[in-house]
Amino acid sequence: MRQFAERIVGRWRLILPLLGLLLLPFIILRQGSGRAAGTADSVSGPKIIVLNYHKVDNVNSSLSVPPSEFERQMAFLAQNGYHTITPHELYMAFTDNGPLPNNPVLITFDDGYDDNYTNAFPILKKYGLQATIFVITSLMDQNYPGYLTWGHAAEMEASGIVTIESHTVSHGSLTDLTDEQIRHELTDAKHEIEQRLGKEVEFLAYPTGAYNLHIASLVKEAGYKGAFTVRNGNMDSATNLYAIERVPIFQTSDTFASFLERLKFLPLFERIGWKKN
Repeated sequence: MRQFAERIVGRWRLILPLLGLLLLPFIILRQGSGRAAGTADSVSGPKIIVLNYHKVDNVNSSLSVPPSEFERQMAFLAQNGYHTITPHELYMAFTDNGPLPNNPVLITFDDGYDDNYTNAFPILKKYGLQATIFVITSLMDQNYPGYLTWGHAAEMEASGIVTIESHTVSHGSLTDLTDEQIRHELTDAKHEIEQRLGKEVEFLAYPTGAYNLHIASLVKEAGYKGAFTVRNGNMDSATNLYAIERVPIFQTSDTFASFLERLKFLPLFERIGWKKN
């Protein structure tokens, strides 16, 4: 019986992505004139897609989205009824019934690579889109090659286009650290960004996505209002604010098709009761 069940599960893991690809043209046509999918259902209320990027460059790596592909994706969002929001707006929507635009999407970047400034920032400005960058403060302190400087971070923050938030001091996996070390990673990064940029830091992205309920409690204790994981999914009223799901965007053999699939099929599958782990 167990072997039979495993075979069935294995088959569905193969079938679902293929089903998604087959349905994609019909869903796009059904939405008509490029209109984006709805953002709410009767069970869990508003849904927010949180996109997760890392690098925007021409390196042949899954974490690197080429600038031309990134611009194509941003153009699609801007031209098809999506509206970008900040983490604070996301937080207020789920804690104080704050307003949300139609088809809200939160664009995030992890690690704070310098191409976020040289390549992604101009494209965001071109299409009038906002984004959030979670930075590793120790790498910025040293002006480490390949990472943002504090000057770049200050310029982007002042533009109103980019929000700078915390990715801890050193990017060490928090599950491997003592409580004292975790507190250092959380509080020192928060204070450093606040002092450098003259703003309140409210949100964290877990390094490597590693966390547990105890770590989440320490994040709250450190003064953060929420934290982002690398778990695949849309955020809605059932989401733990200290375990917010995101949709990772990688470079693939067809990066734009993969982007569309993740952007459109994840909400569809969630509405019919299927959710990715």
